Amino acid sequence: MTLQLYDTATRSVRDFTPREPGKASVYLCGVTVQAGPHIGHLRSGVNYDVLVRWMMRSGYDVTLIRNITDIDDKVLAKAAEAGVPFWKLAYANERLLGATYDALNVLAPTYEPRATGCITEMHELIKRLIDKGHAYPAEDGSGDVYFDVRSFAAYGSLSNQRIDDMEPAADAPARAKRDPRDFALWKGAKADEPPDAQWVSPWGPGRPGWHIECSAMCWRFLGDEFDIHGGGLDLRFPHHENELAQSNAAGLPFARYWVHNALLNLGTSKMSKSDGNVITLESLLEAGIRAVELRYYLLAPHYRSTIDYSDDALREAAAAYQRIENFARRAAELYGPGAPAADVPAEFADAMDDDLNTSRALAVVHEAVRAGNQSLAAGDEKATREALAAVRAMTATLGVDPFDPLWTDGGGGGRLEPIVDALVSLALDQRAAARARKDWAAADAIRDQLREAGVAVEDTPNGPRWTVDAR
Repeated sequence: MTLQLYDTATRSVRDFTPREPGKASVYLCGVTVQAGPHIGHLRSGVNYDVLVRWMMRSGYDVTLIRNITDIDDKVLAKAAEAGVPFWKLAYANERLLGATYDALNVLAPTYEPRATGCITEMHELIKRLIDKGHAYPAEDGSGDVYFDVRSFAAYGSLSNQRIDDMEPAADAPARAKRDPRDFALWKGAKADEPPDAQWVSPWGPGRPGWHIECSAMCWRFLGDEFDIHGGGLDLRFPHHENELAQSNAAGLPFARYWVHNALLNLGTSKMSKSDGNVITLESLLEAGIRAVELRYYLLAPHYRSTIDYSDDALREAAAAYQRIENFARRAAELYGPGAPAADVPAEFADAMDDDLNTSRALAVVHEAVRAGNQSLAAGDEKATREALAAVRAMTATLGVDPFDPLWTDGGGGGRLEPIVDALVSLALDQRAAARARKDWAAADAIRDQLREAGVAVEDTPNGPRWTVDAR
C-alpha cells in the first residue's frame, strides 16, 4: 500500500508522490521561543517525528527542516519583561526545547534554522513581490512593507475562505494598508524596540514579519518546491495561508502537500503560552509520568484527532504502555531481548500508510503483546521470540521501543533504572531471606509494601520477577 496523507490544501486523502523518487522533503513549522515548550508543542514534534520515522522505514531518504522563530512580537515582549536581549531569551528557550525533544526521543532534524539567519532571503522574496505588484511599501514613512492580498486571486484557498469574510490582519496597524487584511512582510524600526532587533533593508531598518520568515527558510533549505509542509492546525490561518500566498506570488511552487496535526486542549481551549494554560514535561516527570509514557500518550490518537488533556487519560496511556513494556521485559528475562524484526506486520504497515493511523497501528502492537503473553504462559519459546521481535519493530517505528537505551539507561525516560533496580532487588533479597526462615508474615508484608509502591512481584521457577504494576 502507498503512503496516503490528508492534504489540507485539497481537503482530501492523497497518495504521497514525492518530487524526487526515493526522497522526501519535509518542512515543519517549529516553535516561537518566547518561553519554554509545553506538551501542546511536543505533540507536533512527536507526530511529525513518527511521520519521518515511517518514511525512513519505507525507504525514503528524508530531509527534515524544523525552524526556530527567534524574532517576532512575542519574543520581543517577553524579553522586555525579563529585561534581557531578545537573542538571550530566545537562545535559552531554544536549548530547553531541544533538550525536551531529546527526552521524548524526537529525532534531530536535518537542519534547524533560525529566522534571524535568513534575513537576506526574506529581502529577496519581498523585492520579488514588490516587483510583481503583490506587495507595497507603506506610504506613511513607517518603513513597513505589506502583502496585497487582493492582488493574489488564490488568497484564502488553503483555509477555504473568502477575503471579505476574513478578519483584519492583526500583525500591524491598519493606518497605511490598502486593505485591513494585508499583512506585514517587513516591519519598520520602532523607537521602543531595541536596536539589536533591527536589520538594514532596502526599506529602512526594521525586522521581518512572521509569515515571510518561514517562506524564506523553506526556500533557503528546500528550494523552490518541496514535498510536505507541516504544523499545527492553528497555523493553517493566517500563517500558512500567508506563506502559501506570498511564496506562490513570488513564483515559487512551494509545498506539494499540507499536513496539519490537531490541537491538544486543556479545558475548553488549546494549550497556549500566551493564555498561560500550559503543562510541561518537567511537571509531568515530577508527577511520576515518564517521558516514554508521555510520548505514547501524544502519538496514540490519530494525528488529526483533537486531544482533550486529562490526568486520567494520561495515566491510562501510561498503563497501556506498561503492558507492552512488561511483556517485553518478561520475554527478555527468559530468552533475551533479541532484535527488532526486519519487517513490521502487514496490518501495522497498512495502518501507518493509511494517513499515519497510529491509533490502529497501536491496536496491532497490543494484539501482538496479547499473543506474546499467551506464548509465554504456554512456554512456547519460538512464538514468544517472534512476538517480541514484532513488538520491538513496531514500537521502534513509533519511537517507544522498551529496549531503546534512552528509556533503559535512565536518560530522557525520566526513569532512574539503576537506582530502582537496586532498591527493589534489596527488598526482594529481604523477602527471600524471610521465606528461607519460614517467616511468611514478613515475606508477605514486603510483597504488600512493594505492591503499594506500584511494583508487582511474581514468583517464577527462575526466581521472583518484578514489574511496574500497570493496573
